[in-house]
Amino acid sequence: MPFGYNGKILHVDLGTGSWRVDTPPEDWYRRYMGGSNFASYFLLNEVTPETDPLGPDNPLILAGSVVTGAPLSGYSRYTAAARSPLTGAFGESEAGGYWGPELKFAGFDAVVIRGRSPRPVYLWINDGDVEIRDAAAHWGKDNWQAQEGIKAELGRKKAKVLSIGPAGENLVLTANIMNNLEHANGRCGLGAVMGSKNLKAVAVEGSAKPEYADPDKVREIARWHNARIKAHPPNIILRNQGTSYLVRALNDAGMLPTKNFKHGVFSGFEGITWDAYEKIFHSSHTCYACTVRCKRRVEAGGPYPLNKNWGGPEFEAIGAMGSLTCVNNIAAVARANQLCNLLGLDVIAAGCAVAFAMECFENAVLTKADFDGRDMHFGDAGGMLWLIEQIALRRGIGDTLALGVKTAAEIIGGGAEKYAFHIKGSELPLHDGRGKTGMALGYAVSSTGADHIETPHDVAFAGEGIAKLHPLGLLEPVEPTVTDAAKTRFFVTGQKAWGINNVLGLCNFASVPIGAMTFEKLVEAVRAITGWDTSLYEIALASERSMTLSRMFNVRMGFDAADDRLIRRWHQPMPEGPLKGKCITEQELAEALELYYGMMGWDEKGRPTRAKLIELGLDWLAGEAAR
Repeated sequence: MPFGYNGKILHVDLGTGSWRVDTPPEDWYRRYMGGSNFASYFLLNEVTPETDPLGPDNPLILAGSVVTGAPLSGYSRYTAAARSPLTGAFGESEAGGYWGPELKFAGFDAVVIRGRSPRPVYLWINDGDVEIRDAAAHWGKDNWQAQEGIKAELGRKKAKVLSIGPAGENLVLTANIMNNLEHANGRCGLGAVMGSKNLKAVAVEGSAKPEYADPDKVREIARWHNARIKAHPPNIILRNQGTSYLVRALNDAGMLPTKNFKHGVFSGFEGITWDAYEKIFHSSHTCYACTVRCKRRVEAGGPYPLNKNWGGPEFEAIGAMGSLTCVNNIAAVARANQLCNLLGLDVIAAGCAVAFAMECFENAVLTKADFDGRDMHFGDAGGMLWLIEQIALRRGIGDTLALGVKTAAEIIGGGAEKYAFHIKGSELPLHDGRGKTGMALGYAVSSTGADHIETPHDVAFAGEGIAKLHPLGLLEPVEPTVTDAAKTRFFVTGQKAWGINNVLGLCNFASVPIGAMTFEKLVEAVRAITGWDTSLYEIALASERSMTLSRMFNVRMGFDAADDRLIRRWHQPMPEGPLKGKCITEQELAEALELYYGMMGWDEKGRPTRAKLIELGLDWLAGEAAR
């Protein structure tokens, strides 16, 4: 019998209303391990360039890993994936909370959802049983209403509900998937994929926790890890302030994206720091079995009402709705975040769309007539909140912005493209690459487009921080603003370390390399959970396999080196602040990409070679490889 996982993959066909269970062999689980690898495997076996991202043939994968749900801090995350309707490329997004472990306890390691239901439905997965239930009563409802309505209908208060809001139903290309109103699969428009299938939600509940190969060792590691978390400085600040601490840290370093990525310093940053946040703070919250407790809940009355059940903004939301749009009111930012949670919008993409619209208005590309007679200046909190609803409900200019800033700019024309910042069609998270050049390289090469979760952030490995990567052979610290061969070498190895978390479904805040975990204990944990005689080498190989699989997916979809680019503003000198004059030149990026491709075993067009695929045990893809 397997330890740590069920050995069962659930396949659901909404078109026929049927389901089945596959039981892959142990070597399949050991090769792919979970998360992004499970997702890539199924997508590459089914999706072709002709597959419509919003059509019935685009499968939606919800995948945990062989260690998901183990009683250790940070072992709660799962992957949602499909061909992205926003980019046409590989679409992947991770979320924490309780849903991923609950799916494991309900009997399945992953769910592959195909087809399109003729009517709105939701899935109910409970201790190995599966029902496709009518969702007519919940369609059109926001995520809070849907979650509470489904739990009441099932009579299961403890059920964990993953759902889409009106944005997903309306096929907004930046729609997200929410679970428990506080955890989002935000990127790549995966909520629209759910909406295209007429799938409102997936509710899960289970009572069968997996057995572990060495349960005493698992408990021992959990005690050791939790003690480390209590003393680990980054975890202490996360427990006290959540991710809001990054506002001051990035602003002080000159790389807090401001005014649609034009600046790195926000004059009104004090209004969105923890000092301001604390005034609306209600309580802290956490994910399954995690002692970090980085989640914030907020509550307030007044012009920007906040409900403690609808989630508190994390840094990306604060940056997107705050500095990027020049709104310096934390209550307004928190209200914008809760609107996105309720309506089912990616907060990063929504903030980028608002900032794009504001800069277009500032430069007369868009006028009052485009905003129903209102101004849309930077700093206008009311305008931001209004526009978020317009996007989610696809009203007026919101119908155009619902397609993402890349396509919206093409439709608007008149020079709008100058203000639409994206990579591979995906809006950017809130970290300026001129201050983290390795991270910028990660944005450029990411298969999903810009994604802060899929790349190491240079500043964490300056000075003594590099010691976290010593077990992978990186010994010299990096200079965050330098782009050279040493930085590229750091990034190639660091990316593999970072990618382990997306394969195993681990939280970056609790795992390696920035959390309190160590590589040695991580390997021990995987051994104790699964019983495998594994190693850091094998686990890192699974991470590299993940990067190569998603790259092969993009190659199949027609993407190549020409798509590995940065936004123009990062090639321009920073206009002010601590990073004044800093930029990444196009020549520096070109040289870094050439070196990166070589180190990864890819050809000059960024295509994995046949030799690399065979090295990674991906022989079944070798026929599509560069030769």
